[in-house]
Amino acid sequence: MNSINDIWAHVLEALGRELSSTALNTWFSDCAPRELTDSRLIITTPEEFKKGIITSRFSEKISACLSDLFSADLGLTVMTDEEYEVYEDNRKGAEDDLPFVSDYTFDNFVVGPSNKFAHAAALAVSENPGATYNPLFIYGSSGLGKTHLLLAIGQAVHASRPKDRIVYVNGEDFTNELVHCIQTGSMKDFREKYRQNDLLLMDDIQFIAGKQQTQEEFFHTFNALYGAKTQIVVTSDRPPIEIGKLEERIRTRLEWGLLADVQPPDLETRMAIIRSKAVLLGLVLTDEIVEYIAQNTTSNVRQIEGVIHKLTAFLSLMDTEPTISLVDRAIKEVNQGGVFVPTPELIITETARYFGIPEDLVIGQNRQKNISYARQVAMYLCRTLINTSLEDIGSRFDNRNHSTVLTSIRKIEDLVKTSPDVAAAVRDITSNISAKNRN
Repeated sequence: MNSINDIWAHVLEALGRELSSTALNTWFSDCAPRELTDSRLIITTPEEFKKGIITSRFSEKISACLSDLFSADLGLTVMTDEEYEVYEDNRKGAEDDLPFVSDYTFDNFVVGPSNKFAHAAALAVSENPGATYNPLFIYGSSGLGKTHLLLAIGQAVHASRPKDRIVYVNGEDFTNELVHCIQTGSMKDFREKYRQNDLLLMDDIQFIAGKQQTQEEFFHTFNALYGAKTQIVVTSDRPPIEIGKLEERIRTRLEWGLLADVQPPDLETRMAIIRSKAVLLGLVLTDEIVEYIAQNTTSNVRQIEGVIHKLTAFLSLMDTEPTISLVDRAIKEVNQGGVFVPTPELIITETARYFGIPEDLVIGQNRQKNISYARQVAMYLCRTLINTSLEDIGSRFDNRNHSTVLTSIRKIEDLVKTSPDVAAAVRDITSNISAKNRN
């Protein structure tokens, strides 16, 4: 089942088992499937009257059929042909003006315990920009959905306020654009662009840290927008307090609003993500295969997407059904492609093994010098290899507090730079962790 037309044919076949051929032909002969997301199927019909009948009488049956097919909750949206044309024009307008990916919407964002707070905050900002949580600072490791939420805010605001001026920029691009404008004498245009808008979305702000002139411009840009009650949304791979070389005055302002972290998804959320990505590709996966993928991929959403796309390619090329062995091959190929992200548990295990210390001592409260050192190295690797939050690291090491974890990480950071023995130990443990991906 590789296309939306195949899926619609399956739905009509299921309806045909309950309806007469006359009824099926009357209501659905001129319907057309238009779009399938991870949350809904959009179909069109020429007449407003038919739209009303299909919505009231058949939407539940069609949703139930889709849910059975994909093992996920999917809704039905019925539009007239004219309504769908307007819908497409509005969306095209957004894509022409802004660098938004159509899949990056709130509808397509899978919500779980690990991202529920950040999602709720982003949604609230999109509904009332400039008045709620300003600035909004979303942080978390790479591949967990920060950019998705950022762009979802942009698309939602554009849909409800099409005349608003929305600016999206990556921290690194902000710096490069500033340098170009300084060289060409066009700073007036630069300041007008970033200080006279209705919504500023900045991705990966950590890239401006340490760049004096860039931080100076961002500081004044922030003040101008904040004073005008313009919404500012920023993402980073870590909270403001942990961004090295970020000016204190900028750090303070970023903390004025709301900080929302995005954590790695748990097993149930990973399974929901897998199902949603499969739906978007028209891929039907059994519960067994969904659970196998979820248990054998890391908590990085980007890796999960890579496995689903790799599996889809295999199925298309081999013209076969998905099997555990084929899924296993897809997972291994994605991991070998450099997307492997170790778990905190693996890092702790390999660190304990390297130093010859039991894991329970590494994560416990024993303050013996060699054990404390191993513990600090494990914390450092959890931070550097997978960017685990300080709170999460602390919870894995017998509920240590934020400041203790940060002190341990910074100590190893300094030793890596000054002690060849410590640097060698970190390299060896990292190599042992990576080797687990090849086994």
